[in-house]
Amino acid sequence: MSSRVEPAAPADLWVVAGAPGAGKSTVAALLARRLSPVPAVLDKDTLYSGFVAETLAAAGRDYGEREGAWYDEHVKVHEYGGMTAAAREIRSHGCPVMLVAPFTSQIRDPGRWARWCAELGGGTVRLVWVRCEVPILRERIVARGRGADAAKLASFDRWAAAILPDTPPPVPHHVVDTSDSRPDGVVAAIEMIAEASTA
Repeated sequence: MSSRVEPAAPADLWVVAGAPGAGKSTVAALLARRLSPVPAVLDKDTLYSGFVAETLAAAGRDYGEREGAWYDEHVKVHEYGGMTAAAREIRSHGCPVMLVAPFTSQIRDPGRWARWCAELGGGTVRLVWVRCEVPILRERIVARGRGADAAKLASFDRWAAAILPDTPPPVPHHVVDTSDSRPDGVVAAIEMIAEASTA
């Protein structure tokens, strides 16, 4: 005789979002090690950088093209779709997840945010927005010297106006401001977020 097992509530989900170059990966690493249980960290760059480079090359596109209508339709939709599906599946088995990517469209529209949270499996979804002042962000992107940033730097003002690196998203969120190069404030903010999640 078989017995029906009711699905458990999905494990917690953390979304670490913000502009490229703002420090999302660093914030995610610092936060993850302060959480218990430690979430599975899925960083878009780690997962998809090779896939993106090969896709752009195969399509004859410029290596630095990481924005725009073509990229959104042929690349970004698969990056974010894969991350969403993986997070939903992992959470369904009881393991918390932390997603790390800009997620600009998802966090800037409350309706889209709500739909995305449902696609992620519902339950507890916490957004950590990584803020960075625009001039400092530009300095960091220049300093890291990545070919993938070429298009951003070529039209930086327009890109920054679209991605809003220092404008809070209109959905519930925690904020970690990385504008100051000193780490104390960032660490303090992360520790407060971690403590609040267990309250």
